[in-house]
Amino acid sequence: MKKVRWGILSTANIARTQFIPAMFRAENAELTAIASRGSKVHAIAQKFNIPKAYESYEALLNDPEIDAVYIPLPNHLHKEWVIKAARKGKHILCEKPVSLNAEEAVEMDKITLECNVKFMEAFMYQFHPQHDRVREIILSGEIGEVKLFKSSHSFYLENREDDIRMVKEMGGGSLYDVGCYSIHAVRYILNTEPIEVHAIGNIDPISNVDLSAYVHMKLENGVTALMDCSFDMTERNEYEVVGTKGTIKVSYAFRPDRNGGVGILIVERNGVTREEKIHGDIYRLEVEHFSRAILEDLKVKYSGESSIKNMRVIDACYESIRTGKSIRINQ
Repeated sequence: MKKVRWGILSTANIARTQFIPAMFRAENAELTAIASRGSKVHAIAQKFNIPKAYESYEALLNDPEIDAVYIPLPNHLHKEWVIKAARKGKHILCEKPVSLNAEEAVEMDKITLECNVKFMEAFMYQFHPQHDRVREIILSGEIGEVKLFKSSHSFYLENREDDIRMVKEMGGGSLYDVGCYSIHAVRYILNTEPIEVHAIGNIDPISNVDLSAYVHMKLENGVTALMDCSFDMTERNEYEVVGTKGTIKVSYAFRPDRNGGVGILIVERNGVTREEKIHGDIYRLEVEHFSRAILEDLKVKYSGESSIKNMRVIDACYESIRTGKSIRINQ
């Protein structure tokens, strides 16, 4: 089987703990190179038996034997390196959030299209088959007409003084880090777009980043969505779809890997509850999807245009937090 030759820009924790192991599990991908700013990259390459190690991102992008790159850099660097990678002809899987605002995302999408490279924001959770099952249950009519979508994604952030997620200029904050998942989920699961948001934020007085955010969304299909995200609460990564006849609760919505890859759906109707367990290797499935899109010249599951829409909702949330007003979204 032909394989896509991958490079990684950065030795970030998510690359070491999640993405690199997934590359070795994927059937149509091979990890060819990794880059970092400095000599520490050689130890990482040796540890994971990665053939090439570069002490600069530019050097990796100049390697003609690299087909695609994964970018897990800090949020404020995404735009710069996506554009540089595109101009070197590399296909790009970029960590979420794809940018700091919709304006940046528009430019990134435009340039990747002009350079004729695949470009996708890395919402890995969407590749778990439990979400297709949720959509299937909704379409079946089992829970009736959907009226409400609720989502929570939080964890308690330790050692805050040394964490880039607490640095505003680098794209810190709970909305960027975990709230983006819930915004993506409501759009993906219900196949609709938010048209108005009202958000309240708990802002850290020192760093000025949002430690928590609470968001009310009006959706174009008439459904209401409620979400919360936080660095100040225990770990939760769940959503619930509430209909006129029943509910679907997804207990490990965004991090099923925390449960051995097993997603748990709890479906309730008329007081009768059933549990469905669905397995999926989200990071491997993400790598294989993107690699297949390259090898077979297919459209990626999550387009740059959709990333722009997600960022417009995030922009509106931050504007609402700043102004205290409800913000209309023009998609």
